[in-house]
Amino acid sequence: MKYLSLLAAFMVLSLTACSKKPADTPASQPFTAAPSTSLPASAVSANALKMAQAAPLPPLTQKAQVLSANNVTQYTYLEVMQDNKSRWIATTSPAAAAAKKGDMIQFDDGTLMNNFNSKALNRTFPSITLVGRLVVGNENAAK
Repeated sequence: MKYLSLLAAFMVLSLTACSKKPADTPASQPFTAAPSTSLPASAVSANALKMAQAAPLPPLTQKAQVLSANNVTQYTYLEVMQDNKSRWIATTSPAAAAAKKGDMIQFDDGTLMNNFNSKALNRTFPSITLVGRLVVGNENAAK
Protein backbone atom coordinates (compact mmCIF):
# COMPACT_ATOMS: atom_id res chain seq x y z
CA MET A 1 0.00 0.00 0.00
CA LYS A 2 2.86 2.36 0.80
CA TYR A 3 4.26 1.47 -2.52
CA LEU A 4 1.05 2.41 -4.31
CA SER A 5 0.79 5.70 -2.45
CA LEU A 6 4.37 6.60 -3.37
CA LEU A 7 3.77 5.61 -6.98
CA ALA A 8 0.60 7.74 -7.17
CA ALA A 9 2.35 10.73 -5.61
CA PHE A 10 5.27 10.36 -7.98
CA MET A 11 2.93 10.23 -11.02
CA VAL A 12 1.01 13.33 -9.88
CA LEU A 13 4.25 15.25 -9.41
CA SER A 14 5.55 14.06 -12.76
CA LEU A 15 2.42 15.12 -14.60
CA THR A 16 2.28 18.54 -13.00
CA ALA A 17 5.95 19.12 -13.71
CA CYS A 18 5.50 18.18 -17.38
CA SER A 19 2.57 20.52 -17.90
CA LYS A 20 4.56 23.62 -16.91
CA LYS A 21 6.80 25.29 -19.45
CA PRO A 22 10.12 26.76 -18.45
CA ALA A 23 10.06 30.54 -18.27
CA ASP A 24 12.83 30.98 -20.83
CA THR A 25 11.27 29.06 -23.73
CA PRO A 26 10.29 31.08 -26.80
CA ALA A 27 6.65 30.02 -26.46
CA SER A 28 6.38 31.71 -23.08
CA GLN A 29 8.02 34.93 -24.20
CA PRO A 30 5.73 37.74 -25.33
CA PHE A 31 5.65 38.26 -29.10
CA THR A 32 7.58 41.28 -30.29
CA ALA A 33 7.59 42.36 -33.89
CA ALA A 34 10.85 42.84 -35.69
CA PRO A 35 11.97 46.44 -35.84
CA SER A 36 10.34 48.31 -38.71
CA THR A 37 12.58 48.94 -41.68
CA SER A 38 10.04 51.07 -43.51
CA LEU A 39 10.64 54.76 -43.93
CA PRO A 40 8.42 57.47 -42.49
CA ALA A 41 5.85 58.88 -44.93
CA SER A 42 7.78 62.15 -45.28
CA ALA A 43 10.92 60.28 -46.32
CA VAL A 44 8.97 58.17 -48.81
CA SER A 45 7.42 61.28 -50.33
CA ALA A 46 10.80 62.97 -50.54
CA ASN A 47 12.34 59.88 -52.15
CA ALA A 48 9.48 59.59 -54.64
CA LEU A 49 9.87 63.26 -55.53
CA LYS A 50 13.62 62.87 -56.06
CA MET A 51 13.05 59.82 -58.28
CA ALA A 52 10.38 61.62 -60.29
CA GLN A 53 12.65 64.62 -60.77
CA ALA A 54 15.55 62.40 -61.80
CA ALA A 55 13.49 60.31 -64.24
CA PRO A 56 13.99 61.45 -67.81
CA LEU A 57 10.96 62.90 -69.53
CA PRO A 58 9.78 61.06 -72.61
CA PRO A 59 11.10 62.74 -75.75
CA LEU A 60 8.64 64.74 -77.82
CA THR A 61 9.19 62.90 -81.07
CA GLN A 62 5.82 63.67 -82.69
CA LYS A 63 4.63 66.94 -84.27
CA ALA A 64 1.15 67.76 -85.52
CA GLN A 65 -1.31 70.57 -86.14
CA VAL A 66 -4.49 70.72 -84.06
CA LEU A 67 -7.72 70.31 -86.04
CA SER A 68 -10.06 70.26 -83.04
CA ALA A 69 -9.88 70.06 -79.25
CA ASN A 70 -12.33 68.64 -76.72
CA ASN A 71 -11.64 69.27 -73.04
CA VAL A 72 -13.43 67.01 -70.59
CA THR A 73 -12.94 66.32 -66.89
CA GLN A 74 -9.99 63.94 -67.08
CA TYR A 75 -8.63 64.27 -70.61
CA THR A 76 -8.16 66.58 -73.52
CA TYR A 77 -8.98 64.91 -76.82
CA LEU A 78 -7.23 66.41 -79.83
CA GLU A 79 -7.84 65.67 -83.46
CA VAL A 80 -4.57 66.44 -85.21
CA MET A 81 -3.16 66.47 -88.74
CA GLN A 82 0.12 64.60 -89.03
CA ASP A 83 1.76 63.57 -92.30
CA ASN A 84 -1.39 64.59 -94.19
CA LYS A 85 -3.48 62.19 -92.07
CA SER A 86 -6.01 62.95 -89.37
CA ARG A 87 -5.59 61.11 -86.06
CA TRP A 88 -6.78 61.41 -82.49
CA ILE A 89 -4.69 61.77 -79.34
CA ALA A 90 -5.76 62.08 -75.72
CA THR A 91 -3.76 63.38 -72.78
CA THR A 92 -4.00 64.51 -69.17
CA SER A 93 -1.26 67.08 -69.81
CA PRO A 94 -2.40 70.49 -68.54
CA ALA A 95 -0.78 72.14 -71.58
CA ALA A 96 -3.27 70.41 -73.88
CA ALA A 97 -6.18 72.34 -72.39
CA ALA A 98 -4.78 75.50 -74.01
CA ALA A 99 -4.52 73.93 -77.48
CA LYS A 100 -6.82 75.30 -80.15
CA LYS A 101 -7.46 74.79 -83.84
CA GLY A 102 -4.38 75.65 -85.91
CA ASP A 103 -1.84 75.29 -83.08
CA MET A 104 1.28 73.24 -83.67
CA ILE A 105 1.94 70.71 -80.93
CA GLN A 106 4.66 68.26 -80.02
CA PHE A 107 4.08 65.10 -78.00
CA ASP A 108 5.60 61.77 -77.03
CA ASP A 109 4.92 58.50 -78.85
CA GLY A 110 2.29 57.48 -76.30
CA THR A 111 0.32 54.25 -76.35
CA LEU A 112 -1.96 53.31 -79.23
CA MET A 113 -5.42 52.12 -78.18
CA ASN A 114 -7.94 50.52 -80.53
CA ASN A 115 -11.70 50.81 -80.02
CA PHE A 116 -11.22 53.22 -77.12
CA ASN A 117 -14.53 54.23 -75.53
CA SER A 118 -14.79 57.70 -74.05
CA LYS A 119 -17.74 57.87 -71.68
CA ALA A 120 -17.26 61.63 -71.32
CA LEU A 121 -17.67 62.16 -75.08
CA ASN A 122 -20.08 59.23 -75.53
CA ARG A 123 -17.93 58.07 -78.40
CA THR A 124 -15.75 55.12 -79.36
CA PHE A 125 -12.54 56.00 -81.21
CA PRO A 126 -11.44 53.32 -83.68
CA SER A 127 -7.85 54.34 -82.90
CA ILE A 128 -6.46 56.88 -80.45
CA THR A 129 -3.03 57.49 -78.93
CA LEU A 130 -2.83 58.14 -75.19
CA VAL A 131 -0.05 60.68 -74.73
CA GLY A 132 1.78 61.45 -71.49
CA ARG A 133 3.58 64.66 -72.41
CA LEU A 134 2.53 67.42 -74.79
CA VAL A 135 3.55 71.02 -75.48
CA VAL A 136 1.74 73.61 -77.54
CA GLY A 137 3.59 75.76 -80.09
CA ASN A 138 7.13 75.14 -78.86
CA GLU A 139 9.37 74.19 -81.77
CA ASN A 140 12.39 73.61 -79.47
CA ALA A 141 10.64 71.30 -77.00
CA ALA A 142 11.87 68.12 -78.69
CA LYS A 143 15.53 68.98 -78.13
